[in-house]
Amino acid sequence: MLFYLFAALATISGAYMVLTRNLLYAAFALLLTLLSVAGIFVLLFADFLAVIQLMVYVGGVLVLILFGIMLSSRVKDKSVLSENVNTGWGIAVAGLLLLGLSYTILQTNYVSLPWIEAADTDLLGAQKSTVQAIGIKLMTDVVLPFELASLLLLIALMGSAYIATDKPTKL
Repeated sequence: MLFYLFAALATISGAYMVLTRNLLYAAFALLLTLLSVAGIFVLLFADFLAVIQLMVYVGGVLVLILFGIMLSSRVKDKSVLSENVNTGWGIAVAGLLLLGLSYTILQTNYVSLPWIEAADTDLLGAQKSTVQAIGIKLMTDVVLPFELASLLLLIALMGSAYIATDKPTKL
């Protein structure tokens, strides 16, 4: 029942995010969509993905978007509204995607999934959380690629800060 609640909430808030013209309302609808997806991850026993969803997307990206909208959304004391272009094409592509996904779901035997029936009732076994196993894996086996990715992100951040600064014009 909770899955259907989170799925409906994510779908409705995602549709509202796409269809509204007010950018601030769209950002808050994105917040609700991302929180619903994190709830679905929790229901799927993917607690690591749920925490990452909350920390990275809700905590980082969405806050950055909200600050950007709130700091730059007033032009001569009027709110900036987005323009809806290509509405017909968007509805057509979304409808075709919905039909294709519905056809795929209806063709599968979703009532009896063989990998769940073959598994024991305790899907995670003695391990109660995936966060510990992923953390150990990140800090032992793949620590070098993990640190290289963080260094690359730091260099990209410094480069974007340099590009965004005002440079004195040379005569």
